[in-house]
Amino acid sequence: MCSLLPSAVYAQHAPKPLLEEINRLTEEIEREAIDWRRDFHQHPELSNREYRTAGIVAEHLRSLGMEVQTGVAKTGVVGLLRGPENGPVVALRADMDALPITEETGLPFASTVTATFQGQEVGVMHACGHDVHTSSLMGVASVLAEIRDKLPGSVKFIFQPAEEGAFDYDIWGAKMMVAEGVLQDPRPDAIFGMHVWPFPTGTIAYTRGPIMASVDNFSIRVIGRGGHAAAPWETADPIVAAAHMVTGIQTLVSRNAELTKGAAVISIGSFRGGNRNNIIPDDVELLGTIRTHNEETRQLIHQRLETFIHNTAEAFGTSAEITIDRLYPAVINNPELVNNMIAVIEHSVGQKHVMEMDPLMIAEDFSYYANEIPGMFYMLGIIAPDHTGPIEPIHSPRFDVDESAIAIAMRTMSYLAVEALFQLRD
Repeated sequence: MCSLLPSAVYAQHAPKPLLEEINRLTEEIEREAIDWRRDFHQHPELSNREYRTAGIVAEHLRSLGMEVQTGVAKTGVVGLLRGPENGPVVALRADMDALPITEETGLPFASTVTATFQGQEVGVMHACGHDVHTSSLMGVASVLAEIRDKLPGSVKFIFQPAEEGAFDYDIWGAKMMVAEGVLQDPRPDAIFGMHVWPFPTGTIAYTRGPIMASVDNFSIRVIGRGGHAAAPWETADPIVAAAHMVTGIQTLVSRNAELTKGAAVISIGSFRGGNRNNIIPDDVELLGTIRTHNEETRQLIHQRLETFIHNTAEAFGTSAEITIDRLYPAVINNPELVNNMIAVIEHSVGQKHVMEMDPLMIAEDFSYYANEIPGMFYMLGIIAPDHTGPIEPIHSPRFDVDESAIAIAMRTMSYLAVEALFQLRD
């Protein structure tokens, strides 16, 4: 099994002629990759329903002579490109699912797809760039398949469903793929993934540690004793108790978490209780989310939150029920792997376009891979130089990308795969 070594002892890097060949192949495949992106964009599919997308991906990988598995974690596809040597293995990952959002971009290939989601008819849109992720990795597969005889190892292509979440299931997405053995037979020595982000096109942004936060959702039911609002002393008011919880929860971060070890956020997104102005209700429900950049802070906040909620409820003569749903761990890049890849990223896009970014508080289930093997997750800029008007964030119904970023995505990911194989070879 190959292992990561201190960068100073690496003896080999990807040969420059091989990187030049990747450049040529990327240019040749760019138009087809853009066409794939537009097709996926026009035909988006929700989490664990990516049947059409997965079928196109699997057919493409088979056409390249890969060993292909389908139906992994319900709709996932895994392709293995074996090089001529029994060397290291590098994994590359893309997510395939779309979101329950009605598109408002006005693009000629805009989605008009609808689907049933949580009992409602909704529009479906690639508002998070997974169409770019999937089409780009298909392009990387084409590029690396052309140079397979020059690879000192193998590349595993992971096309993952349900990154956005499939909450009708106990397990989904990356967690389910890992549980079903995607990181075995053969086990990768490193894994790379990317996400589009509203940086200027040509930018690659990275961190040497946490890049995305863990996410846990919680629900709190405050149970009191209702009555007439004119006589609150005859009640146990759950609204007042819940209001104190909302404000007090913020001290769990500001007065408990050691923020020098990483950021943390607790937010309440829903406060529901009562239906009339003169009736104190029997109960109130709060819904919220916890985001942290390290596991120690995550565990601390879980413990303190439960203690605080129960103690506050008791102080107001009420009681409380709290449920915390642990979702994704934080995405933490392997610093050594990142350090060893910066030079080849700079070769791909130019040194001035490579930036070390601040960690984000959004979440990504790439963490399940990076918890098992050394991983690097990075951001791909997709805002055109001539862009005017507001910059739409991911998950906006008006989100779009500069398609010239697809070639940059293919070239950079291909470079990373090849460079890692050469660095990791015995």
